[in-house]
Amino acid sequence: MSNIKRKFPVPSDLDIAQAAEQKPILEIAEQLGLEEEDLIFYGRYKAKVHLDALKKVTDRPRGKYIDVTAITPTPLGEGKTTTGIGLVQGLGAIGKKSIACIRQPSQGPTFGIKGGAAGGGYSQVIPMEDFNLHLTGDIHAITAAHNLVAAAIDSRWFHEGRLSDEQLAEMGLKRLNIDPYNITWNRVVDVNDRSLRNIILGLGGKWDGVPRQGGYDITVASEIMAILALTSGEDYQSALKDLRQRCGKIVVGQSTDRKPITTEDLGVAGAVAVLMKDAIHPNLMQTLEGQPAFVHAGPFANIAHGNSSILADQVAIRLGEYVVTESGFGADIGMEKFFNIKCRYSGLIPDCVVLVATIRALKMHGGGPRVVPGRPLDQAYIEENLELLEAGMANMQAHIRNAKLFGIPVVVAVNKFSTDTDAEVALVREAAIAAGAETAAMSDHWTNGGDGAIELAEAVVAACEKPSDFKFLYPLDISISEKIETIAREIYSAGEVVFEPLAKRQIKFYQDNGFGELPICMAKTHLSISHDPALKNAPSGFTLPVREVRASVGAGFIYPLIGQMRTMPGLPSKPAFMNVDLDENGEVVGLF
Repeated sequence: MSNIKRKFPVPSDLDIAQAAEQKPILEIAEQLGLEEEDLIFYGRYKAKVHLDALKKVTDRPRGKYIDVTAITPTPLGEGKTTTGIGLVQGLGAIGKKSIACIRQPSQGPTFGIKGGAAGGGYSQVIPMEDFNLHLTGDIHAITAAHNLVAAAIDSRWFHEGRLSDEQLAEMGLKRLNIDPYNITWNRVVDVNDRSLRNIILGLGGKWDGVPRQGGYDITVASEIMAILALTSGEDYQSALKDLRQRCGKIVVGQSTDRKPITTEDLGVAGAVAVLMKDAIHPNLMQTLEGQPAFVHAGPFANIAHGNSSILADQVAIRLGEYVVTESGFGADIGMEKFFNIKCRYSGLIPDCVVLVATIRALKMHGGGPRVVPGRPLDQAYIEENLELLEAGMANMQAHIRNAKLFGIPVVVAVNKFSTDTDAEVALVREAAIAAGAETAAMSDHWTNGGDGAIELAEAVVAACEKPSDFKFLYPLDISISEKIETIAREIYSAGEVVFEPLAKRQIKFYQDNGFGELPICMAKTHLSISHDPALKNAPSGFTLPVREVRASVGAGFIYPLIGQMRTMPGLPSKPAFMNVDLDENGEVVGLF
């Protein structure tokens, strides 16, 4: 049971976090059987766990492995991370040794619309400010490594334009013949900045580079972020070897004779690995109630594969009885990628899927008024309305079906708000069970921490004992187009897939160059199961447009861009950063 003194009404997330009594991170590590020598300290309350700690735990039995996903959210989010942290605290409340494995948030949403991602209310990871900002610098390392590759591309193209083959050979270089019209590697920055989506590089005098069109993505969409998340190993040395190999496989563009150009060709792969060598150690933090939390890697789920690191999971699953990880956004996005990409590379198969649902979101899918961040919710969302709620159940049922396609037991977690009625919760439970879920457990962890998640924790423990029959959605040896069509048909319920001419050319290039057996990472909106954010509930029979197809060869997946999905978000008219400041005591205020 928690000894936290909870207040009502519930204070702000930041106020709760700053009032919490944190344990020194060494104490958290000692709970896991780790010692001081296993840690790389970043102050008193956070540390990296050195991957050589894996050598100590290889003989320990594996804990139960739980993936937390969600229905299609409103623009406000439905508390998936909060529920994941609440579940870890709830498992602790019933005497289970539990560990959270979650993503590090990008400054994009932190300073944009959504705010931080450390959980919320009385289910958070602390210190909250560190979690949501620089943490241990992993995202900055990715930004530096990614932009070093971008600089290497433009520098090589520039110098090849002014040097002869003989002059290049004297320096030990071979002409790459980079095609400037087929450079696929943008620069990155970890803030939302729509003005950088499309830019002209190389303006100025002749020594300022060669002009060409380029652009920026957000750092969490970088292939190097995906590499960090998908690297695996049995210790530091083997993980570093895997990282180095992946860094060398990155394809940055084409030559004029249509051959792939890699970071290894540019001679920059080794330097990228050097910049990332410390980032591969998972970060250890704690929940408000003192459970360990690994925070490592943070790829977006709508424009990347949306899961925290394999390495953190590999450590945690040998240290805890229950390991709770999360996949970003709805089960059509993060969970699908969790199974088809992350589980393929990790070899770890979950024992249970937790599907987070809110009555608010289900009412929206049932035809409720538009939900807009920063505006008060319509009365339809705060008063009992069983008819509206029932109309939106198809979205939850579609996501339950998607989870069960992989053969894993599903528990629906009803993230309960104070305005939800008993009749509404009962209706969700009835619909969830009818759709094939083990049960729907009510959870008010936001208000009551682990004590409020006991029902959910008990349901998850029971589900983890149920038999499973895991299977991937598609084999890797079918074509890229067939894999995309399978996801579109089976997960999204699309009628057909239309590949635009650019996408067709790109698919042929990847197939011809030996990348056809990679899994698929779909980049699409999180606000609908379809490609169109306006299509709510459970649309079917629509045409799915594939605009562009990219290859993240180092990470190990093919990356289609669906509809209007962009890899650099923009800021809203009133960004969250306008509330962030320092008070007279130097304390952070305004984070949420």
